[in-house]
Amino acid sequence: MNIKPLKDKVAVKFVEEQEKTKSGIVLPDTAKEEKPQQGVVIAVGDECCNDDGEPVVSVDDMVVFDKYAGNTITVDGTDYVIVSIDNILAVIEN
Repeated sequence: MNIKPLKDKVAVKFVEEQEKTKSGIVLPDTAKEEKPQQGVVIAVGDECCNDDGEPVVSVDDMVVFDKYAGNTITVDGTDYVIVSIDNILAVIEN
């Protein structure tokens, strides 16, 4: 199943990184209290462009978004969040 965001919305697949303490102990999922704030863009709405008409984000970009932004959905057992382009704070570049 494909997700096609409308207007200025972006579909993001959550990416959860393993969290480690300074001593290298990996924390289990049950120790995490909050949902992740970053993910990979899987689809972009038609109105997600800057003033020059260039896309602000692209599919496969790793992005950081507002903590309580968007709506979480589950499709085929995978969690996604649909956020407004205004709630995307940064693109993480490698």
